[in-house]
Order: sequence, then C-alpha cells, then structure tokens
Amino acid sequence: MEDAEGKPRVIIREYSPSTDRAGTEAVDRECEVGQPGGMSLHADLLGDPVARIRHSPAYLMLVAETSAQPGRIVGLIRGTVKSVATGKSCPGKPAFASVGYILGLRVSPSHRRMGVALRLVGHLERWFSLMGAEYAYMATDKSNEASVQLFTGRCGYYKFRTPSLLVHPVHAHRLRAPRRAAVLSLDARDAEQLYRRRFSHVELFPADIGAVLGNRLSLGTFLAVVDEGFKWRGVEHFLASPPASWAVASLWDCGGVFRLEMRGSSRLRRAAAAASRALDRAAKWMRVPSVPNFFRPFAGWFAYGLGGEGDDAALAAKALYVSFVNRARGRAAAVAVEVAALDPLRRRLPHWRSLSCAEDLWCMKRLGGGESDADGWDWAKSAPGQSIFVDPREV
Repeated sequence: MEDAEGKPRVIIREYSPSTDRAGTEAVDRECEVGQPGGMSLHADLLGDPVARIRHSPAYLMLVAETSAQPGRIVGLIRGTVKSVATGKSCPGKPAFASVGYILGLRVSPSHRRMGVALRLVGHLERWFSLMGAEYAYMATDKSNEASVQLFTGRCGYYKFRTPSLLVHPVHAHRLRAPRRAAVLSLDARDAEQLYRRRFSHVELFPADIGAVLGNRLSLGTFLAVVDEGFKWRGVEHFLASPPASWAVASLWDCGGVFRLEMRGSSRLRRAAAAASRALDRAAKWMRVPSVPNFFRPFAGWFAYGLGGEGDDAALAAKALYVSFVNRARGRAAAVAVEVAALDPLRRRLPHWRSLSCAEDLWCMKRLGGGESDADGWDWAKSAPGQSIFVDPREV
C-alpha cells in the first residue's frame, strides 16, 4: 500500500506479543542512548517489550509498521494512564487528575523525518483521551533536541519540570552512614498510611500508592530518624507526634524489569574500572571509589517516594540513601533517585556526577483543549512545587 504521493504507507497499530517482539527489539537496539560511534547505554527488557509499563493500572504499546515490508516494525511508543495528585493548593483533600505518560518513543533511523513519531504520539494521545486522561506528559534528556522540538514545537507540550536523576554506584566496601540517624523498615500498611497522610499533596503522587508499595518489585519502605529519644510505637503515634527530623523512601528493583549495559567503551576504560574493583575487594578499608562492571548486563535499584520533615531532614535522607547503596551490595550495580529541582533534600544525597543527570526535562500538555478548571488553572503551565513523586513503574 502507498500514500497519495506513491510512498509506502506506515500503519500504526497495537503491539502484538506473538508477532512483534523481534521487530520491536530491533528498533530498540537501533535507538540506544548515546553518540554514534561512542559509548551507548543498552537496555535489555528481558524478552518482554511491555515490561516497563505492565505494572501500571492501564497501559498500551503501539507500533508503526511499513507497508513496503509487511511485518517490519519501524517505530514504537508506550503509554500508561493513572490518577495522580496535581499539587494544586485547594481546601480539603488534595486535587487529583487522570494523566497519560508517554515513554519509550522510538523510530528507526531509516524512517525519521517522515512524520512517524508525530503519528505515534497522536494515536497514543487519542487513547489517553478515551481512557479519561486530562493531561499527557513525558520525560526526555534536555540535550535531545529532536525530542524536545517534537513535543514542544509540534505536539503542543510545555516545558514542565526539570528534576535531577542522581545515581550512585555500588562498591565492595560499605558507605559510611551518618551517626546521628537511625534507619528502620516499615511494613506496607504503615508505609501506605504515612504516604497518604503526609505526601498525598505532592505532585504526581499516585492514587494507587498501595498497589505500588505492594508490588513484587518493591523492596520495602524505610524511615530514617534524627532524634536520640525516638522509639517506633506505630504509625499512628508517629503521625501524631513525629520526631524532630525524619525522612522516608521506598526501594524498587528495576532489575526485575530490565537490565542495562554500557557498550562501546574502550579497553583502557574497562581495564581501569576492573582495576578499581579489584583493589576495592582486596582492601575494603581503603574505600576505593570503584566502578562497577557496567560493561555487562547489570541491575539497578530506584529509590522513590523520598520526603521528610525537620531541620535535619536532608541528613535523614542521606542516611536512607547510604543504607540503600549498602543494601544493594551483591544485588545491584547502582542506586538512583530522581528529585525535584527545588527539593531541599537533594543537597545531601551522595551521587556521582558522571553517572547522574543534573537536569532532566519533563513536558506536559492539557488534552482536549480548554482550561483545566473554571478558574483558568492549567497544571501544564503551573509553577513547580518543592517536591515531586516519581512513580517507579515508569522508570
């Protein structure tokens, strides 16, 4: 089949796991993150192209197929829909909205600049609207000019938020934790109650937080307290009489969804990294800042739901993050967390700049036209708040 100009048509349809897996994996490989001829980050979805979205309440994966070679996939896109807090100030309960999240947009190099990405986004947005979504948003590297131009220049999105992705590698030695902070584990019920009572107003807080915390990939929720006289007496007592300073966060095992691998590195770089690991294993007391073996498939952990209160909340957050890195020894190669640009907790979080992204870019738009509320408030155009809740199901 050809279009009016005699060119092969591109058909947008829903992904079929029985026939499209190999084709979508091929497109993902063609679109690895990195510069041509240099290092690139490869993501292995462990044979399940829908792995990154299937834990969300509603999800869809679309593919673009060329009529010139029936069955050949030349593009793909993934999306989810859920209810989240908007962060809008209002009396009573926090304001919630249904939102669609776009991720994993890929187009083969051979079919770029042909409108395939625009059509994929349009089809997914129509599904969002059918599912009742009021907004759509996406995340990209701010240096990805093609992606930024597509969404802000052609699809009507606004630059929305610029959080930071902070990553710390896992070493053979343990990181030193702040002595003034104590870390304890919460059960899922206490964690859900704490999150709902203290953080349900935070932007993008998921209405189904219980499902997130109860997911098999969630490794638990942890509380760090900076208060010498504190004793845990249950969540109700904690909420009624909180300690002087505290922070809470949960852990997610991304390795249960995908594995990452750094490709295209030089032999010298690999040798230097291997030498740092060998020295770290042999002399842990030296606390060598060793580089994990990122050059073969590795698992990562993601810290989510980070929040806290008190003058030393940033110290408590550091204690949590250090405990996560130490807990990951032998189980993951790196631990990551994403925090808002204005979040005061970020200043004490340990991370490696070379592995982190100082300024991610999130874009959002209102679906269906018109204003969000009678008062003219539009979340997509609103000022950023102090914190955001990054759903680990969309990492």
